[in-house]
Amino acid sequence: MPVKNRFAELLPEITAWRRDFHENPELLFDTHRTAGIVAAKLREFGCDEVTEGIGRTGVVGVIKGKAQGSGKVIGLRADMDALPIFEATGAEHASKTPGKMHACGHDGHTAMLLGAAKYLAETRNFDGTVVVIFQPAEEGGGGGKVMCDDGLMTRWGIQEVYGMHNMPGLPLGSFAIREGAFFAATDTFRIEVEGLGGHAAKPQETVDTTVVAAQIVTALQTVASRNHDPVKNLVVSVTSFRTESEAFNVIPQHVELKGTVRTMDAETRAMAEKRITALCTGVAAAFGAEARVEYIKGYPVMVNSPEQTEFAARVAEKVSGGCAPAPLIMGGEDFAFMLEERPGAYILVGNGDTAMVHHPKYDFDDNAIPAGCSWWAEIVEQRMPA
Repeated sequence: MPVKNRFAELLPEITAWRRDFHENPELLFDTHRTAGIVAAKLREFGCDEVTEGIGRTGVVGVIKGKAQGSGKVIGLRADMDALPIFEATGAEHASKTPGKMHACGHDGHTAMLLGAAKYLAETRNFDGTVVVIFQPAEEGGGGGKVMCDDGLMTRWGIQEVYGMHNMPGLPLGSFAIREGAFFAATDTFRIEVEGLGGHAAKPQETVDTTVVAAQIVTALQTVASRNHDPVKNLVVSVTSFRTESEAFNVIPQHVELKGTVRTMDAETRAMAEKRITALCTGVAAAFGAEARVEYIKGYPVMVNSPEQTEFAARVAEKVSGGCAPAPLIMGGEDFAFMLEERPGAYILVGNGDTAMVHHPKYDFDDNAIPAGCSWWAEIVEQRMPA
């Protein structure tokens, strides 16, 4: 069952949608233009129901099959938001808004799900109901959780949910997936180090927060190397080191550190939080300083359900001829919130030899559209056969 011919026919139209979204990127929940276009197109396609404002700016469309005997309801989700990055692709359809760009391919995800929705509304060759979900604020805003908190799963009676993300480096239009833990939990931390500032020529009269903070950065490396089982997955990264003074002759009173923690299971996540707090306060106290740790839990581990993962892989094999085993990914994905509420699966579709996501030269490859749309459509038609 290769790529559907209908999506080859629709490729120019879907590409035009995608490039329009790319030219007009919107961040987090501020996806009003994108959501408005999505809702208008779903109504144009003849969806049975279109609801806006779920999860602030999310859009939900309902398409009923030619039969309803199965009672099945499947959700298909795409994300809509862009990133605060200056684009450097030089493409004709490059962002028109400096400092914002679709550097993760959410423009492609939205366009592919719209293409699948158009096809499913035309054919309705399935027994059950499909709910197409267009989500804002995946890039740090937790839009998936906000939509769930608005009753997404219960209001539409969704029983299973499926998601997709493009992947540079994976052959164009091919697929990869893994069962169980797939994307990492993404926590962050902020460490405030308070000492005694003073003149750099008289360090003996100070409690040097720069030295203390440097020791904390070094100590945090032991969370992964000495407190954690080396056969499991853990990343602790300090990504920001800011002093309150940039003068050459001032020892600052205050230093702020920021960073991220990536884990693949609840036990490791809890251990990392505990050890980070203990190390920071202990190291600071040893130098006569004080450290205050704020640990912020972000997206949970994204876990693919066994049955739905096997099914999603079979569909991918039929569409593209194969489905590779995907590696663990230490990046985060807030589709995790939807998979906590319902069984489902998340798959990668190849974007070919392009710049990596979140890079200013990244661009979604429109030639992946037929494969992505076909996978969406076959998920519905194979899971709920007419």
